[in-house]
Amino acid sequence: MRTLCAIMICLFSVDYAFSQGYNHIWFIGNQVLLDTNTTSPKARILFDGVNADTIGEIRQMPFRGTQANISDENGNLIAATNGCWIMDATGNTMQNGSGLNPGSYANSYCTNTSAIPISNGALFIPFPGDSTKFILFHQVGNFNMPNGESSELFYTVIDRTLNSGNGGVIPGQKNLIAFTDTLSYGIAACKHANGRDWWVLALKDSSNVIYKVLVTPAGIASVTTQTVNMPLPYFGNAGQPCFSPEGTKFAFTSGRLNPFAMDVRVFSFNRCNGILDSIGYIHKQNYAGFGLSFSPNSRYLYYSAFQHIFQLDTDAPDIAATDTLIAIYDGYCYPFSATCTDFWLMYRAANGKIYITSSQYTIDLTYINSPDSAGVACDVKQHALRLPCYTIRQGLNHPNYYLGCDTTCGPCFVVGVNETGKHDFKFSLSPNPSSGAVKIIYLLPQNKSGMFELYDVTGKKVFTYILPPWSTLQHFDFSFLSNGMYHAVLTSDGFTKAEKLVLLRP
Repeated sequence: MRTLCAIMICLFSVDYAFSQGYNHIWFIGNQVLLDTNTTSPKARILFDGVNADTIGEIRQMPFRGTQANISDENGNLIAATNGCWIMDATGNTMQNGSGLNPGSYANSYCTNTSAIPISNGALFIPFPGDSTKFILFHQVGNFNMPNGESSELFYTVIDRTLNSGNGGVIPGQKNLIAFTDTLSYGIAACKHANGRDWWVLALKDSSNVIYKVLVTPAGIASVTTQTVNMPLPYFGNAGQPCFSPEGTKFAFTSGRLNPFAMDVRVFSFNRCNGILDSIGYIHKQNYAGFGLSFSPNSRYLYYSAFQHIFQLDTDAPDIAATDTLIAIYDGYCYPFSATCTDFWLMYRAANGKIYITSSQYTIDLTYINSPDSAGVACDVKQHALRLPCYTIRQGLNHPNYYLGCDTTCGPCFVVGVNETGKHDFKFSLSPNPSSGAVKIIYLLPQNKSGMFELYDVTGKKVFTYILPPWSTLQHFDFSFLSNGMYHAVLTSDGFTKAEKLVLLRP
């Protein structure tokens, strides 16, 4: 009988030769449950309902709950981590990247077939004012704490120029401690209103204290706390703390398993001074879950409770009153009962859709097709994305790297619109000429949706697609159109950019 224990990692790959490529990669996968009978499986699967490249690979790094990765401004992968070690662009251990998160908790979980199970337990941010460096914030449980909580927030500094350009952890800059306390699982980050610095938030366990780390060109400039006006959360389970894409809201869940109960906590956030104000509290008895994600337009907040997905309207005066059930798990399992697609963690991808992993081993993902739409119109697609490998409880933590300035509280260090009043969409289509499958990449103005339109040579509109705010890529299949030249037009916030597209099939 053949062994079934190869490690297979799927890399969601979307061709990253562009300047807005920080968050276009999602590594996914853990222990394989079925024998693939091959040492190098490959696959092309559906990513967002239309064709996209996904590669199944044999890799050293498995993932469970913790995952963060970062690419450079041109979209070239620099580093990824599963909470145990740091991988460089070649797929190998980054120089000085082993031994992340010291202690017995990591030693217990960091095996060849497993990794740290903490959702949102790590994230990368660009080092303010230094394009050659990145900071990895990370946390790990501690068996010496009453409930295995984290006891410190670590950070590690990476220089991408080290090791012949493959990147490396700067000597003496690994597993540094930002602060120590009893912390719930999960961290989140938001760009400061000046467009350069960063806020990193972590939660004191079983309390209403929120830690706020301000990162500037000097490194960690300050660590402050705020006590928020909310009922006390449950210990240990903080869900997926996250910011809205436009940076003015912050949310996290708190839950318990015996008996089931969970809360969703929503705050306004001031990017200038880091102040939080409570704006919403939802209590759910007999439910428990961890997944949480804002929609691209920052209005709707989605949360999962194992077999249910709910939506909140965070722009409403009474957020709790908008609590809407949008999906119930349909019981699907493939190919056997241990591989079921209930609802666990959420990830808002670069195409504007929200992907949902499962608490059990699964080869299928659920996704929310139109998360900017209210109620069931958001279009939950259960187990609709087939993977070339198995995954379990997979998460990914990407802040909004493209958030710019808010001039209401002081000067900005970056500018989104140039002096000529034009917006640089960084708009491209590939391949071009194309036989039908076309990928577009773009960068929209802040907080704005966009419109992609295709016209034939007579000026007739033949295709229209609304681009979600903060999305940066889409894939389209134009095989229904005739060969010839077309005009592709991208419009947002009164700005327009046009490119030619040639369709050419044998």
